[in-house]
Amino acid sequence: MKLAWDEIGKKLYETGTKKGVLYLINPTTKAYDNGVAWNGLTGVSENPEGAEPTDLYADDVKYLSMYSTETFGATVEAYTYPDEFAELDGSAEIAPGVMIGQQTRKAFGMSYVTTLGNDVEHNDYGYKIHLIYGAMASPSEKSYQTINDSPEAITFSWELTTTPVNVKGFKPTASLVIDSTKVDATKLKAFEDILYGTEETNPRLPLPDEVATLLAADTTKPDTTNPVG
Repeated sequence: MKLAWDEIGKKLYETGTKKGVLYLINPTTKAYDNGVAWNGLTGVSENPEGAEPTDLYADDVKYLSMYSTETFGATVEAYTYPDEFAELDGSAEIAPGVMIGQQTRKAFGMSYVTTLGNDVEHNDYGYKIHLIYGAMASPSEKSYQTINDSPEAITFSWELTTTPVNVKGFKPTASLVIDSTKVDATKLKAFEDILYGTEETNPRLPLPDEVATLLAADTTKPDTTNPVG
């Protein structure tokens, strides 16, 4: 088939950051089974590092290149954050409304959504759900300024490092992305009910193996044999 460029409906773009969710790790089950909405999320910048080559030489020529392990990090920016994030950011409440810092930080998971658009449906084309596992927030600067004739809301920012989780048949990962335009709509709805919760169930962050099982393509083939009669 001959290649074609810029066909109608195929001019794609990605934009926005919304529907942030913070997932705390249950100390008993070790599962991400307590999700809370992250209001005021303004941006997530994914910052993978590593995968750097080290060249080896033999017989006076380049023999091969070895690559370092790739790691996943991110920068999260927001106008505010859930109360539950305080302990993950190294704070602790010693009395109602009284917080202290420099405490032990805890790992967490999170999810957020970006919008997929094209030249026909624009921002209604689809979306991507981004999942992050094993995240730890590093201490960050908080800059406070007096209110003046050009007021601005304080923007908080955190650098995240991650510890990857296992994935059957693949290397461990700390990030996962789901494209709504390539996933069965019914299965995606069932997955989002897990991710965001329902009236009967709490929101939780499933691990990659469970996500793969939930969104796997159907492999059952219809029976095409002729009926007897």
